[in-house]
Amino acid sequence: MEPMVHAYGINYGDGGQLVMHSFLGGMVGVLLAPWMISKLGKKPLLLVALGLIVIGETVYVCQPPWEWMLVAAPFAGYGLGTMEAIVSAFIIGASLGNANVAMSRVEVFFGVGALIMPFAGAALIAKGHWIAAFGVVGAMAVITMILWVLFWPTILDRPAVQHADGGDGITQKLKLSRIIAVLAACCTFFIMYVGTEMSFVHYLPSLLVQSNGLTDGAASLSLSVFWGAMVLGRLVAGQLADRWGGAAYLLATSCISLVLFVLMGGFGGPWAMFLLTFGAGLAMSGMFAIALVFANRALPGMTERTISLLMACGGIGGAFLPRFTGWFLDENGADATRWLFAGYALLMLGVVIWALLVSRPAKQPVQNAHNARLHSTHS
Repeated sequence: MEPMVHAYGINYGDGGQLVMHSFLGGMVGVLLAPWMISKLGKKPLLLVALGLIVIGETVYVCQPPWEWMLVAAPFAGYGLGTMEAIVSAFIIGASLGNANVAMSRVEVFFGVGALIMPFAGAALIAKGHWIAAFGVVGAMAVITMILWVLFWPTILDRPAVQHADGGDGITQKLKLSRIIAVLAACCTFFIMYVGTEMSFVHYLPSLLVQSNGLTDGAASLSLSVFWGAMVLGRLVAGQLADRWGGAAYLLATSCISLVLFVLMGGFGGPWAMFLLTFGAGLAMSGMFAIALVFANRALPGMTERTISLLMACGGIGGAFLPRFTGWFLDENGADATRWLFAGYALLMLGVVIWALLVSRPAKQPVQNAHNARLHSTHS
């Protein structure tokens, strides 16, 4: 973000506009993926998505006028969102009972990629070739496309297995008002979480440059610190959530995140920021996956619809909060923006508490239905 702002002579709010365009495209990709699969098929749609990523990154590399960058962003975002939805469906459908473990491993590799890329970006920025970072992403998309063509797993061509576990009957026992309340709370959480994470990732280097006088390359290494902590945290997040319970995990990590962001507001030195950034990465590492599981358990029988809706809400947060954060940084400076992140964390904690409260009554009919099935089985 930082070298792009300087190269184009734009404001941080304009940079946030590019992020917003990309995430809006991704949100459309996530929402349309099930319908597009039914029309095109899995393999053609995945290849089209990768092709759109290649086209978008190629446009970025050409460094066209800013208006064309904004035009290309939704197409690249659409490809990324579609690919995310398709691959997630592949993993869940093919792993059967091991879906949680499989998805956790995928998130670890996602974190590894996010950890490595800032190092590559920092090296390119240091040599004055920041625009080449887009070329690296485009080349990786081409390689990925070739690998999918050559090594397409035949298991993915099989029809999805439908599990008849009575989920729809249980869902009907939940009051509509309670379903709406749980969905509203969970949707708000995903808007805040993804929006906060994306805002922090995009503007953390800029905060370090403005407040601490770091070079663009040195500041970008803070992203590797953040994603490195994310990788480590995701290795144990599932086990911790199983031990504590998903609700307790979300509450604890939200509280820790709030404390860390408040400390960032008060201690803005470079070493303190790097250390607190590492802590924030650990605290936030498992929130997305554990919140998905929490929502699906609170609303049984609605898995596909719930996941699609929550991922779309994450796209909304990832589109609009960085835009607002960029404007706020332009208007109020780096010090105030650090406190803005503390405000985001406070809102996130409030939403978690809201979700926990409204989900409790929703679980009671589910438990009664489960007990009734057990009673009829043993009768």
